[in-house]
Amino acid sequence: MASNRHLGRIVVLQTLYEYEFRSQLNDPTVSLSEIIMRNMSRYEETIGDKQFVQDLLNGIIEKQVELDTKLQPMAPEWPISQIARIDRNVLRMGLFELLYMQDTVPTKVAINEAIELAKAFGSDNSSKFINGVLGTAYKLFIEKQDGKQESREI
Repeated sequence: MASNRHLGRIVVLQTLYEYEFRSQLNDPTVSLSEIIMRNMSRYEETIGDKQFVQDLLNGIIEKQVELDTKLQPMAPEWPISQIARIDRNVLRMGLFELLYMQDTVPTKVAINEAIELAKAFGSDNSSKFINGVLGTAYKLFIEKQDGKQESREI
């Protein structure tokens, strides 16, 4: 299941990237459902947890403004609009999983998967940037929520 979910995350990242790119170009034919269906069809036999993919994609789209608002103070030198499109969408995915998928995705898995996506699809420094921002998110939103004060390196 883990590798299926990893592939599912790749499909979500590809979908978010294309959707954002085409939307910013004011493409009148852009359709999130068409993009995800096309991207999922390529891996029909491999992705077992299709509901996870849909939940992740729909959740990120639904909460995008909230996610961006929470991300901005964690990377104050970089306005969200100036962060590379891949990094921005990886951050949204990682933060969404941290905040809203705790019941099905362990915290460390959410962060590690985001770092792996950044290594695979981002620039040379993307994984360090993603790790730093999501590490801060963990400390702000997860440790405080759980009442944990111990220091952890992520």
